[in-house]
Amino acid sequence: MVRYFPAVGTPPPARFDEPTPREIVRELDRFVVGQEAAKRAVAVALRNRARRLHVEPGIADEIAPKNIVLVGPTGVGKTEVARRLARLARSPFLKVEASKFTEVGYVGRDVESMIRDLVEVSVAMVREELVDEIRDRAEGSAEDRVLDLLFAGEERSAPETAAPPEAGGGADGDGEEGAGGAEVSEETRRRFRTGEFDDRRVEVEVREPPPPFLEALGSHGEDFDVQVVESLRGLFGPRYRRTEMAVPQAYDYFVQEEEEKLVDARSLSRSALERAEDHGIVFIDEIDKVTSPRDSAGPDVSREGVQRDLLPLLDGTAVSTRYGSVRTDHILFIAAGAFQESRPADLIPEIQGRFPIRVELDPLSAVEFERILTEPESALLRQYEALLLTEGVEIFFEPDAIREVAETAARVNESMEDIGARRLHTILERVLEEVLFEAPDLETKKRTIDADYVGQMLEGVMEDEDLSRFIL
Repeated sequence: MVRYFPAVGTPPPARFDEPTPREIVRELDRFVVGQEAAKRAVAVALRNRARRLHVEPGIADEIAPKNIVLVGPTGVGKTEVARRLARLARSPFLKVEASKFTEVGYVGRDVESMIRDLVEVSVAMVREELVDEIRDRAEGSAEDRVLDLLFAGEERSAPETAAPPEAGGGADGDGEEGAGGAEVSEETRRRFRTGEFDDRRVEVEVREPPPPFLEALGSHGEDFDVQVVESLRGLFGPRYRRTEMAVPQAYDYFVQEEEEKLVDARSLSRSALERAEDHGIVFIDEIDKVTSPRDSAGPDVSREGVQRDLLPLLDGTAVSTRYGSVRTDHILFIAAGAFQESRPADLIPEIQGRFPIRVELDPLSAVEFERILTEPESALLRQYEALLLTEGVEIFFEPDAIREVAETAARVNESMEDIGARRLHTILERVLEEVLFEAPDLETKKRTIDADYVGQMLEGVMEDEDLSRFIL
């Protein structure tokens, strides 16, 4: 036997906190009906990312993610599979539409902006986790500041361009001591926490938003150097003004301020960049919209250019963000498209090679529609039942009614444009329109939906082909 690699012994198996591929598929089954091939593909891709983190650094750096192309008509679950996968993995997830981007030099978004947006998602995730850790401290400090404003006797003046003064003060006529001096009594804190002071108002120093031109620069980060934008923010500095607000509103504002103080900005940025690099998932929808059939004769101004602009991101490059530079080497890209007017083979060869896994999703029939209506944890029928229950109305769907809705959706998709499971939304809205409208005034709070009722509500629409095309 010929060995191509030196023997290094058999390392002990790594311990994974991440779910196995089988567990991932089982979790996806709770929300997505069918599409087993797509579930298995994304499950393996996710597990491989976990495996890479346990490989020795020299090899790990060379293991690139196996990007995936999901091929199938709209409404069959492409986006849902990717979104649920990201939630399961606690990964930063960004969905973008390829048609919103254009080749460099044309009007449209720069493809690098999707990485900046992904980093923003990662920052929000990490900040939420850090805030959970320090929330009790932030709420305690905010409570002290509100009590100080309520019971401090001395007036304060604030400079125009300075941070709000620290809470402090003396006592007022009620004899309560401010948080800046001795601790207020437990009785006062109890009264505050039970809402006895909610009808009172206090004067608060609030930070004014940055100048409009800075906001405009920040919202077009792909067109301006992010370091320049941040430098300008620091140059102008924060400005504060006095405003009066109710005690609960002041408390919420102080909680946010204390959270910002307690969260270390550098640690936040570093953790967010690392999470985006090692766990980020970018879902590029409508990838077929930037392809052209090989036999098409018209001019394609920037479609192929968008694909070529994507290549550096797929190969691995550094993208500047307001939080620092982020590498794209190990970000997982999942592309999706209906490919009704083109084929995956119409993508440029370089792009095809960087999406080595191709999965075709199955069209949905009446059988799948019936399962979609009832099986997932967030099934459509359960959503409508929950909505109507807020008005005290209980609705019950007979099995024949569910079957009728599913078969109607399948027939409409066959005779018109196939929009997959999204057809169920339009049909159910039509079927339940009267109940949804009359719900607050119904005397009988229990309604049963059977096949006859479904047929009655859809009768006029289904008979008129032009009307059904407009409504359904």
